[in-house]
Amino acid sequence: MAWIILAFAGVLEIGFAFGMKLSEGFTRLIPSLFTAATGLSSVFLLSLALRTLPVGTGYAVWTGIGAAGTAIVGIAMLGESASPVRMLCIASILGGVIGLRLVPA
Repeated sequence: MAWIILAFAGVLEIGFAFGMKLSEGFTRLIPSLFTAATGLSSVFLLSLALRTLPVGTGYAVWTGIGAAGTAIVGIAMLGESASPVRMLCIASILGGVIGLRLVPA
């Protein structure tokens, strides 16, 4: 169950980063509220997952999902570069996250 909570926390972290972009420096109310809600929810769910998972593994997976997911959202929705080097970086992050999942807790 902790892994599912952690995955959801990672998805909320993607929403948090995307919301920061949309808030334009917290000058737009609705995106700013979305950013605050997703950020707080993400950290709360991370704290729940860390009751069971080791902190190093949980935090690394959480940030990995957030980093790779945010880069993918940037490419898909914001027209950011999908250069081969960038795609290799995203693949490396995802490989690390998957590898940490396979390590016994």
